Amino acid sequence: MAATSVQSLSVLLQRSTVDDHEEIVKACNAALKKSKRDIEVQHVKTVALLKLDRFEDAIRVIEEGGDALKQRAPLEWAYALYKVGKLDEAIELAASSAVGRGAKHVEAQAAYRAEAFHRSAEIYAALLAEEAELSQERNDLRINSRAALAQLHWTGQSSGVSEERPSREDLEAFETTYDLACGAIARGELDQGALLLRRAKELCKSSEDLAPEDKVAEILPIAVQQLYVALRLGKTEEAEQLAEGINVEEITELSTKRIAQSNLLLLPNAPSNPYLLHKQFHQTPKSTDSDKLFSFQNRTISANSHAIDLLVRKFDGVARSTEKVLSKQSAPTTSPDVNTLSVLNVAAHAQDVTPKTTLKKALPLLERRPQDVGLVLTIVQLHVTAGNVSSAISVLEAFFKLLDECISEADQDVRFNPGLVSILISLYQQQGRRHHVKTELAKAASHWQQRPHQSPSLLRAAGASLLHSSDTSDIKIASEIFAKLRETDPADYFATAGYVASHATTDPERVKSEADQLTPVQELTSGIDVVALENAGIPSTSTMAPTAPGLRRKRGADDKEPPARKRVRKSRLPKNYDPDKKPDPERWLPLRDRSSYRPPKGKKGKQRAADRTQGGIVSEKSEESSTTTAAPVSQPKQGGGSSKRKKGKGKR
Repeated sequence: MAATSVQSLSVLLQRSTVDDHEEIVKACNAALKKSKRDIEVQHVKTVALLKLDRFEDAIRVIEEGGDALKQRAPLEWAYALYKVGKLDEAIELAASSAVGRGAKHVEAQAAYRAEAFHRSAEIYAALLAEEAELSQERNDLRINSRAALAQLHWTGQSSGVSEERPSREDLEAFETTYDLACGAIARGELDQGALLLRRAKELCKSSEDLAPEDKVAEILPIAVQQLYVALRLGKTEEAEQLAEGINVEEITELSTKRIAQSNLLLLPNAPSNPYLLHKQFHQTPKSTDSDKLFSFQNRTISANSHAIDLLVRKFDGVARSTEKVLSKQSAPTTSPDVNTLSVLNVAAHAQDVTPKTTLKKALPLLERRPQDVGLVLTIVQLHVTAGNVSSAISVLEAFFKLLDECISEADQDVRFNPGLVSILISLYQQQGRRHHVKTELAKAASHWQQRPHQSPSLLRAAGASLLHSSDTSDIKIASEIFAKLRETDPADYFATAGYVASHATTDPERVKSEADQLTPVQELTSGIDVVALENAGIPSTSTMAPTAPGLRRKRGADDKEPPARKRVRKSRLPKNYDPDKKPDPERWLPLRDRSSYRPPKGKKGKQRAADRTQGGIVSEKSEESSTTTAAPVSQPKQGGGSSKRKKGKGKR
C-alpha cells in the first residue's frame, strides 16, 4: 500500500502545474479507483478541491476517508467547514484538533464570520505578537486585525478593548486604510471616515500589485461605503455623483450588492412609486453561507424591507410576520433585532394613521406583551411626542416594577440596562425630579457593581449624582463607586476626582495623595474673569428643559415677550374707539365684580349688601321673605272622591 501511495503521488506531481488543480483531481480519481483507502491520494484530492473552491466536495471526500483522513487533515477540514458556513464546527475543530498558525488563522476567520469579534481580535493580536513567526503574514494580520476592531465598533462592543493608534504603515495600504475608515464611521466620526475612504480609493487606484479588473472589484465596496457616508451627512449631490459610478451588477459579493441596492434607493432620484421601489429592493437575492450579512447589517436591511412592505400597504403581512417572531420571546430582551420588530409591529397595527390613534392601537398590545422592551419604548416615545411626559414616566415605571419582581439575573440586567435607565432619568430631569434621578442611579449602580461586565458611564453618572446628597450613606456608595472605577482604570481622572470629593469632608487626610495628582484649582480658574462674571449677573435657571416636542419651558417675569398685537377689522370696532386709549382690562367682568364697582347708597342698598354677605348673621325677616317668595312645590292631591267631579253619562 505504501509503495502504491508513493507511486501515485509521483505521478500526480509529474502531471501537475501550479494552477492545474483540475488535472490533479482527475489523477486522484483514477488512483482511487485502484485503491479507495489511499489516504495520501485522498489528502491531495482534498487540497486540490479546496484550491478549486469546491468546499462541499472536499467535505464529502474527508467524510468518506473516515477518522484516519480527519486526523491527518484537520486544518483542511476546518477550513472547508468555515467556507460552507458551518462556523461553530469549524471553530471547535480549529481550536481543539488542529495545531499551528494555520489553525489559528482559520479559527480567527471563523470567529469573525460568527460575529465573535472579541475572540477574533484576541487571536490576531496573539499572532501579531509572535514577531519571529510573522514572515509574510504581517500585512494580512494587520488587515484582519483592523477589520475585527472595526466590527467591534459597529456592534458597540469596543469598550475595554485597547486599540493602537494608526501607524504610517496602516495609512499606506488601501486595505488597512479602509478598515480604519469603517472604524471611524462606526464611532460616528463621519467626516474622518469620508477622508479615509477617499484615501483608500486613491491608494487602490495607484496600486501596482492589482490587475485592472481587481482594482474595479476592490473599489466598488469602497464606493458603496462612501455612498452611505454621503447619505448620512445629507450630501445628496455628492451621493448622486457616487451612485453614477456604482454598477450593482458588477458587484460579485451578494451581501455588498444587497447593501448597495438598498442605499441607492435612498437617493432623491429614486422611484417615488412605492410598488416600483418594492420591486427594485427585492431584485437582489439573499446571500448565503460565508457571504451572509452581519446581524447589524441584516437588521437594517430587514427593517427597510418591512418599511417598504408598509408603504405598499401590506399591513397584515408585516403584523403576522413580526408577531410570529415576537411570540417566541418569553422574556424581556435588549436585542436590537427583536425590539426593531416591535416598532414595526406597532406601525403595522396602526396602518398609517396619526400618532394619537397609533397610541390607542399600541396600548392593547402592551397588555398582551407587557415585557416587550421595544413596545414599551415605542409607547414612551408616542407619549413624549404628544407632550405627555408624565404618562411616559408612568409606563416606564410600571415596566420597571414588573421586572423588579423577577428573580432572573438576565431580567435584572434588562431592568438596569444603561440605555433604559438613561431614558427614565432624562424624563425625570424634564420634570425636575432630582430625588428620583438620584434614587434610580443609586439602584442601578448597586446592581452593576455586583456584575463582572459593568457600565463605566452609568457608574460615573451615579457617583456624581450621589455626591450632591447630604445623606452619609449616599456619600459612602459614591465612594465605593469611584474606588471601583479607579481599580478598573487608574488613569481615569474623573474617578479620582470623585473619590477625592467623596472623602473631602469626612477624611481629607486619606485622599491627600490623590488630590495632589489632580490639576490645581488655581490653574483651572486662571483664565476666568471674575469681574466680568459679577457684572454679567446670575443667569436665570429653570427645572424644565424644552427637549421634548410639545413641551414649553416656564418663563420668568423678566423673560416674557410682549404678545404680538392682532389686527382687528374696523367693522368690529365701536364707533367711539380710540386706539391710543388703553381699554379697561375688567371690561369683560360683570359690573358688580369690577374693582371700580360701588354698591348703591341708601336703605335698600345696605340691605342688599347685607344679604349678599357670606357668613354673616341671617335675620328672621330675610329668612321669612325668602320662604314666602319661594315657588310652591306641587304635591299630589289626596283623599276623597268628593273632590272629584262625576263624569256625565256616556262620557269617557
